[in-house]
Amino acid sequence: MFKAALILSRQYNIKIDGEFIGWQAAQTGGNAIGALRSTCQAVITTNVIGIVGPAYSREASIIAAFAHSDNIPATSYAATEPDLSDRNAYPNFYRTVTSDTAVTLPIVKLFTRYNWTSCIIIYQNDEFGSGGTEVISNAFSENNLIISKLVVFDIATQHIRGDLKDILSTTSTRTIIVWADDYHTSLILQIVLNFHILGPYFTWILSSTVSFNSFNQTMYTKLIGMLILEPIIGSVVNAPFNTILLNAAYQIWQQYEPETFPGPTKVDYYALFAFDATWTLIQSL
Repeated sequence: MFKAALILSRQYNIKIDGEFIGWQAAQTGGNAIGALRSTCQAVITTNVIGIVGPAYSREASIIAAFAHSDNIPATSYAATEPDLSDRNAYPNFYRTVTSDTAVTLPIVKLFTRYNWTSCIIIYQNDEFGSGGTEVISNAFSENNLIISKLVVFDIATQHIRGDLKDILSTTSTRTIIVWADDYHTSLILQIVLNFHILGPYFTWILSSTVSFNSFNQTMYTKLIGMLILEPIIGSVVNAPFNTILLNAAYQIWQQYEPETFPGPTKVDYYALFAFDATWTLIQSL
């Protein structure tokens, strides 16, 4: 949808200094230095007037700082780390997905609704994991809820620090929040499945969607008792949106990459956030 927005801008004859907007794309995979390297290479070889992305919070802080130093806007479609909302620290950074701070309210309401009073948080040790854990901790403190244990998932070693089975078996808490991206959430759940400590013994609240394809089919029955928190698009709550613009973007996608187009009702939300980020950037230039 990033490319669809840029091609659409050409169809709408949108130009900067008399020229159509071009693009370069790089996959960084969550590597902050790799993201910085790709950005520097692009800035050196072309006239960069804006950045769409990056996706990961651990990349976004350094790219946002770079954008500020080069006086260009950076608009992310997936980075949710709360500190990125600091306009003094990141004046050139914008995003089309909400900060993790907004997620604390539904979590608190969920705990209040079911009279849950405590939980364990498993989080990945980067800006996304630590930032989300911090705002949840603050929200819990303000609402007299307890975090019994903080458990670190080390993204370098891809292992949980400590004996998770021992931690879960020695606590009365039966609610676990996992604050990790989709890739690391899948790894965490695989560890949990191997220990036989998923449902129905515990309720798991995930910050990322994971595909069942990540697991053996024999494990499907054990993947119960999981709730998922994820951002949604406006149409889900009947908010108005530009159907003409969106349909035009879908037509471009179908025209140029028909083999990857899943159908208008199955487009990933983050693809739509990416379109919004790109189109917002185009309109601001």
